[in-house]
Amino acid sequence: MHVELTSPALEQAPERKRPLRVKDIAAALRVDKSTVYVEIKAGRLASYRVGTGRGTIRVSRAAFSQYLTDRGIPASELAVTL
Repeated sequence: MHVELTSPALEQAPERKRPLRVKDIAAALRVDKSTVYVEIKAGRLASYRVGTGRGTIRVSRAAFSQYLTDRGIPASELAVTL
């Protein structure tokens, strides 16, 4: 018997509420992922880690929206819905 498990967090979070991954932000801004990591390390883009060990980096949609506002980038031109 095969049972597919779904994370409770994914069930509760609609698509527009999920945090963004680095590759999503890079695609939206049309830059390389390393550029996004530089912005995070410099403190210009707020992020947090998910998981144990090195984990994975996530950016809230609110933090990304603030980043865009601070730099005068219109969100309407991005491939991501905030």
